[in-house]
Parts: sequence; structure tokens; C-alpha cells
Amino acid sequence: MNTLSVLAFAAIAAYSSADVGRVQLKGRLGERLDTMIKRHVAACDVDYITAPFMEKTETKGWWQTEFWGKWMHSAVPYLRYLENGAGQGAEAASLRRKIDRGVERMLASQEACGYIGNYPDELRCGEGWDVWGMKYTMMGLMHYYDGERETGNGERAQRALAACRRLCDYVIAEIGPGGRRGRELWQTGNWSGYASSSILEPVMWLYKRTGEKKYLDFAEYIIKGMSEPEAGPRLVDLALKGVSVADRNGYGNKPESHGGYVMKHNRWKSYEMMSCYQGLLDYVEVKRGGVDSGGVESARVGDILRAAVMTAEDIVREEINLAGGCACSEAWFHGARKQHLPYLRLQETCVTTTWMRFCEKLLSMTDDPKWADQIERTFYNAYLGALRLDGAEFAGYTPLSGNRYHGQHHCYMHTDCCTANGPRGFLCFLREMFRVKDDTATFNFYGSALVDGATADGRKVAFDMYSLYPRANSVRIVSHTETRLPVRFRIPGWCGKAYVKLNGTALDVSCGGYFTIDREWRLGDIVDIKFEMPVIAHVLDHNVAFTRGPVLLARDSRFNDGDMTEPLRKGIEDGAQMCGFAEVRVPTDDMWMAFSATLPIGSHHENPEGALPSTVFFCDYASAGDTWKRDDFYRTWFPVEYGPAE
Repeated sequence: MNTLSVLAFAAIAAYSSADVGRVQLKGRLGERLDTMIKRHVAACDVDYITAPFMEKTETKGWWQTEFWGKWMHSAVPYLRYLENGAGQGAEAASLRRKIDRGVERMLASQEACGYIGNYPDELRCGEGWDVWGMKYTMMGLMHYYDGERETGNGERAQRALAACRRLCDYVIAEIGPGGRRGRELWQTGNWSGYASSSILEPVMWLYKRTGEKKYLDFAEYIIKGMSEPEAGPRLVDLALKGVSVADRNGYGNKPESHGGYVMKHNRWKSYEMMSCYQGLLDYVEVKRGGVDSGGVESARVGDILRAAVMTAEDIVREEINLAGGCACSEAWFHGARKQHLPYLRLQETCVTTTWMRFCEKLLSMTDDPKWADQIERTFYNAYLGALRLDGAEFAGYTPLSGNRYHGQHHCYMHTDCCTANGPRGFLCFLREMFRVKDDTATFNFYGSALVDGATADGRKVAFDMYSLYPRANSVRIVSHTETRLPVRFRIPGWCGKAYVKLNGTALDVSCGGYFTIDREWRLGDIVDIKFEMPVIAHVLDHNVAFTRGPVLLARDSRFNDGDMTEPLRKGIEDGAQMCGFAEVRVPTDDMWMAFSATLPIGSHHENPEGALPSTVFFCDYASAGDTWKRDDFYRTWFPVEYGPAE
């Protein structure tokens, strides 16, 4: 290792697979996670998803080679989660065998030139998704490297890292500076260079793990292509100019107007754009970690960070809906102001997962709890809503009103990008639920869990957390820690008032940020937190929806409580606290939470009977339609009457 080894391994530790083992979820969330690992991640047919790499016959420009790398992103950390849990040795051993077998097949498929993929030579590093696929292969190999290094299997770790180096060296030789293919990297693939440019993320990972300057040089070459060519991605200057993500076409590129699923030149593709910002943030992280030389270089790095933050803030403002999801056919479309309308292909799970990863990275780098607010909202709604109850599959799209159903079959395979990508989203929640960093412990999310960690000087930190949150509005945290330590508790931005007690004594709390208790912790210390969690009305263009805390509420046909299209009467104001909602027993075990609501529903309110309100029922959005039956439908936005002057 060279002088960058300390920086490299510190960066790896920030996203180590061991982190997920430090949170052992219990209760309903633990059950959802356990079934997803068992029925989805551990049940994966690894021979099936690695078969395309053996054949090299892809001529249609498709993306089969992303599936294995995505699976590895979740398989390696979930293996550690199983190994750290109780009574899961057999499942862990089975998953371990699949991971090892998949890696062996991938290494066997690598050509002498370093290429790992399924395109014939004449079509490589060009149109289609070849570079995108190599991105995910590099990520998969490095996940394996990290896992093997953590468990002391140095030889296997180094074999995977060597294969990743050879693959990256191949990309550099083909489409790097002066490459053999005679084209710039950003000119390959789709979406004005977004897809191929997102390889920046694993290139930065490789630099962090090796410290080899040629990979940092290649990363800077990619960033130049991302930011300087007039027709390229332009991820920095357009963001700094305040151009919304949905409006970035027409600035030097010639966007297609056909509205197709795959386009060469448009810049509105959400998944790929956010994937590029992930790599840019990794670059900033390295440059801010001790390598930065100051001056002009420092200003450039600052611009990149500001561009990423401004882009994420624009996404929150213009695109994120009440379920924490976004995008129509994976395209930015000013969706926040259109979420009451029946747009097609809403909330693709790949977009949902990538948005959570983007927020996770921003939370880690900025320590701003507003990004934890975003992860929480997305996780409890769009993310859990896409996960089938038995954990075996993720829906491709989850509309705000309609029903849930199976995803797509991609590339003539019985799988799809969302099913491959979905398990990565749970990792964002697990890693950020509890962290010990810079000798400070932080609770970002609440639920029943055993959590532990260690300070920089090796002091053990552990807590037991019990809660039915967000169904319930309270949480109890019990200390298993015996040392002096500041512990931070996130008070969500949606919470108007929170009440905190330490061993029964009330403490003063301000909302919308972190509340810190710095003390000599003793075994058995108890922190009780209670959040005000009223139901809030959201009015948009003569439609209304309701949220309770971080959860979007929905009516579901299983309640059999009347016509969901009946209008509500005028008078409900945006932001109003609704007093007519009450928690009730769920009618079926499929549902997580249920509420009765007394609302002014119905057009015939001119007579004494019709003037009375009606009682209907709501569940949490994640439970709505979760049977995946076509006759089980739900609704989140409801029409509001117009008056004669409107």
C-alpha cells in the first residue's frame, strides 16, 4: 500500500458490510427484512444471473450484466447480517456458497484483455448498456473483496480485486484518454452520457481500495466528460445555475421528442442521473479527506458538492411525492405538482432505491438530518410498498392509486432491474439507523432493534430499542453502555413537538434536528421519546391526501367502505390537522396499520342526512394493495368539489 492506504481503508469503513450487522431488527420490520433475505437474496439462482457473462452474444444493447453486481451489493452485507444474528447459520452458509460460486463463474468469464461482460468485441464500449454493466460488475467484485477482507480471507479478496483492476484497466484502454475505440466515455451508452458516466462510482471505489493514481486520473477524466462537453451530462454547471432536473434538456443537447423508454440524448433520466452524483460525491469525499491541494482545485470540489446538494434539494422540492417516490417512466417531470394525476409507470423501484442511496451519501457527508427525513419517508412508503409481503419480489412500479403487481421480465430473462436492485434500499435504512462516528452515537431511525458499535478508542456502545413506530408515536431506548458518550436522537422534520424523558425526567427538546444527551451512560438507563403525530391534509389542485407522521395514508378496497371516487366537500385547508382520524384494529393481518376517518364526503349535502359526514377507513400506503391481487385496489388522492366561481 502507498501513503493513501489510511485514507482508502477509512473510506471503505464508512460503507462496510459489517455496519449492517450492528443493527439486528426485531418486530415487523425485522420480519420484513428476514423474509426478504430468505425468499429473495438467499434464494437467488446465481447460475442464472451469471449465465450471460459466459456467452458474449448480446447484440441488442440490453442490460443483463447489471443483475449480478446489484445482487452482490445486497448479498455480501446480508451475509454478514445473517452471520451476526442468532440461529441463522444454515441460511448464512447457503448464501456464502452462492456468493462464492457466482464470483468463481465471473472470474472464469474474464477474458485475457480484462473484459467481463456479454457483448461481442465489435459492440463493446459503444451503444447500449455495456459500460453500465461493467460498472455493476466492478461494484460486485469490490463488495466481495470487502467482505473477504473483513473476514480474513485475503487470498480470495485479492483475486476479486485483481479482476476488478483488470476490468477497469480494460475500460481505460478502450474509452479512456486516447482509448482504442476512438470515442469519449460520455459519448457511449444512453441519456447524454449519464449511464456510462455513472461508472465513476466504482472507479472511485477502486481508487479508495488501491490508492493507485491511475484510477483517480481516470475518475477526473470521467468528471471532465460529465461537466465540460456542451452536449454531455453537464451535471455541475446546470445544477449551479439552478436548472431543475426536469428542465435540463436543450442546453447544448438535442433531445428526442418521441418519449421512448430509451433515448440517446435526453437528460431527464432519474436513475442514471442520481447514479452519476453518487460517484461525484465519492470523488468529493476523497478530495476532502486529505488529498486536496487547495486553491482552484478546492473551489472545483466545492462546486461539485454544491451541485449535488442543489440537485437533491431540487428533487425534494419538484419531484418527491408524499410516498417519498419519484419519476414517471424513470423520467423527471416536476412530479411533486402532478402526483394527484394518473401518470404512467410511477415510482420505479430502481429510482426509489437510488434516491435512498443518494440521500444516505448526503447524510453521511453533510450530517444534515433532512436527508434522514427523506430516507424515512421513502422507506416506509414507496420502498416497503414495492416489496411483496413474502419478500420474494419487488414491484417494478408502485402507483399512488391503483394496485400492486409483478414487475417486468427484462432482456428475455425471468427477472428485472427492480427485483435485482430492491434489496439495496433496505441497506440504507439499516446502515443509518444507528451509527457511532467521531465518538458520537446517532439514532436516525426508530424501531425494535438491538444496536451496537464502538468508539474510535474501542469503547463498546450498545442499546436495546423497542417501538411500534411509526404505527405508534413512541420509542423506548435502554442503555447497555457504560461509558461517557454523546448520543444524538433525530427529531423528524415533520414532528411539531417531541417529548423526551431520561430515566423518567423530562428534558427540553427542539424539533427538526438532532437532540443530544451527553452523559456517563449506565446499564439500564432509559430514554423515552414521544412524537406528536397528527394526521395532516395536503391539498393540490382540488385533490386532497393525508399523512400521519412519515406515513402516507390510503383507502383500500378490502375495507369495502364505499365509493373511493366520491368527492370531499370544500373547506379542507392545505396543512390542516385532521381531528377525525382514529387508530383502529386492522381487518386483516396483511395490513400494518388502520384508521377510521370521519370526513365530509359526498355531493348530496343539501339535505339533513347527506350533510352528515361519513366514516371510511385508511391504512398505511405500504399495506395498500399488498396482496398483489388485481381486484385489490387503493387510492391516496381524493377529489375535492369545485364551486361555481372556480
